[in-house]
Order: sequence, then structure tokens, then C-alpha cells
Amino acid sequence: MTSVWAGDTIISAHPVDYLIIAIYFGFVLTIGVVARRQVSDSVDFFLSGRSLPAWVTGLAFISANLGAVEIMGMSANGAQFGLPAVHYFWIGAIPAMLFLGVVMMPFYYGSQVRSVPEFMYRRFGTGAHLVNAISFAVAQLLIAGINLYLLGSIIQALIGIDLIIALVVAAAVVLSYITLGGLSAAIYNEVLQFFVIVAGLLPLTLLGLSRVGGWDGLKERIAADAGAPGVPSAAEQLNSWPGTALTGFSSDILSVVGIVLGLGFVLSFGYWTTNFVEVQRAMATDSISSARKTPIIGAFPKIFIPFITILPGMIAAVLVSEIARTKAGEEVTGGAEGTVQYNDALIYLMRDVLPNGLLGVAIAGLLAAFMAGMAANISAFNTVFSFDLWQRYGVQDRPDRYYLQVGRLATIGATVAAIGTAYLASSFSNIMDYLQTLFGFFNAPLFATFILGMFWKRMTATAGWAGLVAGTSAAVLVGFLAEGTLGGLSIGVLPLSGQGAAFVAAGAAFAVDIVVSVAVSLVTAPKPEGSLRGLVYSETPREERTDPDEASYPWYRRTVPLASIALVMVIALNLAF
Repeated sequence: MTSVWAGDTIISAHPVDYLIIAIYFGFVLTIGVVARRQVSDSVDFFLSGRSLPAWVTGLAFISANLGAVEIMGMSANGAQFGLPAVHYFWIGAIPAMLFLGVVMMPFYYGSQVRSVPEFMYRRFGTGAHLVNAISFAVAQLLIAGINLYLLGSIIQALIGIDLIIALVVAAAVVLSYITLGGLSAAIYNEVLQFFVIVAGLLPLTLLGLSRVGGWDGLKERIAADAGAPGVPSAAEQLNSWPGTALTGFSSDILSVVGIVLGLGFVLSFGYWTTNFVEVQRAMATDSISSARKTPIIGAFPKIFIPFITILPGMIAAVLVSEIARTKAGEEVTGGAEGTVQYNDALIYLMRDVLPNGLLGVAIAGLLAAFMAGMAANISAFNTVFSFDLWQRYGVQDRPDRYYLQVGRLATIGATVAAIGTAYLASSFSNIMDYLQTLFGFFNAPLFATFILGMFWKRMTATAGWAGLVAGTSAAVLVGFLAEGTLGGLSIGVLPLSGQGAAFVAAGAAFAVDIVVSVAVSLVTAPKPEGSLRGLVYSETPREERTDPDEASYPWYRRTVPLASIALVMVIALNLAF
């Protein structure tokens, strides 16, 4: 891996920029120290004592996802594909977030489980629980590596040190406040990070648009550059539908089906409704009503995130010469890897359009984003490792303080492991290809098992683990047969690559999981109906799925009205673009 040394940095920061960054790091570490005083047992460390209000967890819910995916990955997608990348938000996030809040959170919160795998244990028993816990833990280490790699890249671009040193420095900061204050430190830092991220990226969008002559000027520049070989046409880049440039499908119909079913249903619902990284924030709230509203409150800022992530990527593709030349097919020296990639779009745009001072805020925003993402992965990992693996299958019946200590040690181990997985992430020129591949392998089959088990009481424990294993195997098989999805392991039999291959892999995982789960359930014995209360929709009384006090709240504090408003807004945006 090519290193960038001092004097060869991408960004030329001034002392005022470093001062702003130092102040931000001071706040981050202070929050960790203060949060430590509130940690007296494992529930405090892993679930913030279930005491946080909905507005705090709602902002933390969305900030935890404002890591590599949202910032570098989506700006890379904007530079490469243009407007179709908005599907990752308006199709691939909002509907699933609303479904999580309205339908699924009552089961998670009401059952008082400490993690999503623990819910799987109660519904399906040991087999499915062990498969879920191990696959989730592995996925979090891989995704934490993505955030850490990009965080290290920013530090490298800023001060020019070797990437491995940048990775260690970045990991040390995240490790310090998570180890000190647990989930509370992560959540309160995520709220701070949300505002820092917006403050850093919004000026980048506004100044970048000003440089290219506004929205109309941007469209003209994209149209002028669209004729190069391999570059999507202006129509493909400036219209979100049918999104053929994004999916890689030549057929408009197949592209729409892939986006709606592969991304919008399987990948999206699989991620947002079963991913403990997100669900953990809602489980830290003070009531079932707050838990339900957490993802819905998060949906409102999520709707507008494309305007500070995808749009800057589109601007960089026409304004930044290095990104424009890369898009035209040239191999350009520079970037965090020695050769400019789409993942570098945001860094180069910051270099070209932001004055000093604002540059410091933007850098702090990027650092905040990657720390938020990595901290979310690490805090979810330490909970699952401590409760679902170590306590259940390893050392049992120890005092609570013992498992609190295990959680802190797991945090250290996960951070060290993330340094290793960061190098794996560096081999992908578009981080979204890597992430969607992971989601197809881990989240799509999990969603199939969850949704079938939650709404079909006949599904059995054997079907739970058998469906997960079969679905994951199907996704891996598609990746193996596709073009480059698994790097050198892929043999290219199927004419699929990039994110289109991830959509197909996710669809295959979901379908195979459902078929296997139904078939196995029909020939194995189900659990007694009395044991499914709080775990299956039809077996759980309505009063246990709702907060009886919520009916007395004004409309803007109730779950369903807020979800309805968010849904109308996202439909309107899909029609407009």
C-alpha cells in the first residue's frame, strides 16, 4: 500500500483548522470521562441504563449510520453514478426505518432483551442464536474496519503520516471514550457528531454549487462530461430512475426491480430492522413509546442527508480535476491510496472549495462521522460478544461486574481487529461495493428469518438456523459466481458486478432462506404457543406492543402520525427526482 508522507498531503490545513479539530477531540474525550461516572453496572455500560429520551436516541440512531457508508461511500456513488445514489436513502432506508419503529421495536423493547441475537435465542433457541451472534460479530469487525480505514485516510491526508500510524491514532481515540463510558459515551458523542457533521458538510455543498453555477450549472457540466467512454449518460446521472448505471443492469425493468426488491426490500429491511448497531440505540430509551419513535425521528434528517453527501460527490466529479479525470478512465496519481479513487472525492472537494476555518470544521465533521460509525460497530460488538457469546457459551454465573470488565476488554480486542480489517476495506475503489456485499451475506438472510418467525408462529427452531445457513450460503455462492464481488475468489460465470451483484446476492439469500425455513418448519415440531408471547405478532396482546400513555400525547409526539409524515415526504422526493 502506497504511503503519503509529510509534505505530500492532499489537504493544506492551517493552524486555525488544527485548533478547531483539537477542540472537537477535547469535547469527545470529555464526554467519555463524564459518561464513565454514570456506569455502575453492565446495563449502564451496554444499554445506557434504558434511560435516554427519544430525541437523543433518534439523533444517535442516524449519526451511528453517518460513517463510511454515508460520507465517503455515498459521495463516491454520487461522483460515479449521480442521482441514482439517492435510492440508498429514499428507497433503501426510510421505509425500513419506519417499519422498524411502527412494527418491530415493540417486540425488541418489550421483551427486554439486551441484543438482537438474544431475541433470536428466545424465538429459535441455541442454533439460530449462535449463527446470528457469530455472523453479526464478524460483520461488525469488518464494517468497523471500513470506518477506521477512512478515518485513518483523513488523518493521513491531513498531516501526511503513514496510514498504519494514522489508523492506530484514530483507533486510540475511539477506544478511549467507548472503554470509559460505554454506550452512553457513544450516544452522546453521536449527538454532538451529528451537528458537527452537518456543520462541516453543508458549507461544502453550498460553496461547491456556487462554484459550478448552481443546480443548473451542475447539470450542464455533467452533460458536457458524459460522452466519455464508460461514463454514464447525462440522463442516467441526473434522474434517479431507472438507475441502470447504479445497478449495472442493461434492462430498465430489471434495474427498477433490483432497486425496489433487492435494495429497497431485502437489503434495506435486512439492515435497518435486524442490525443491532441501530436497534441498540432505540433499546437505550426510557419507554416503549420512545423506542418506537427513535428510528422515526432519525428518518427526518436521513431524508436530507443526500444533499450533503451525494451532491458533493456529483460536484467533485465535474469541479475537481483529479476526480473528473478518474471518471474519464485515466489513472491519476494521488489520493489516499497512491491512485485517485472515487472514495477521495470529498477530500479533494474540501481542498478546492473550503477556506481555512471552514476547512477545519469540515475535517472535524469527517472525523466525527467515521468515529461515530466505528464507535457504533464497536459498542454493538462488545454487547453481543459479552452477553451472547461469552456469557451464554463460555463463562456463566459470574457477578455483573465481571461481564462489565469482559465488555471493556472486548472493546479493546475489537479495536485491534478493526485495524486489520481496515486493510481489507482499502482494496475496494468504491466502499459501497464492499458494504453491500457484506449486507447481502449477513443481513438479508437474517431479515428473512426474523420476518417469518415474527409473523408465522409455526416456524420452528430448526428452521431458524437452517434458513440462516442456507441463505448465507446462497449469497456467498452468487458472490463466487459473479464478477469480482469476492475479489480473486469470484470466477465471473454470472454477468454481475458491483452493487448489482450485491442486490442479486441479497435476493437469493432472502428467497433461499424463506424456502428452506418453510420446508423445514413443515417437518419439525414448533414451540408451544404459550412460549411465543412477546415474540410473535399474533401471540402478543396489543397492549404489550404499544405505550398506553401515547394516545394522550399531541400528534407530533405519536409514532404513527410522525411515520406517516416521513413517508409522504420521501414519496414526494422520489417523484420529484
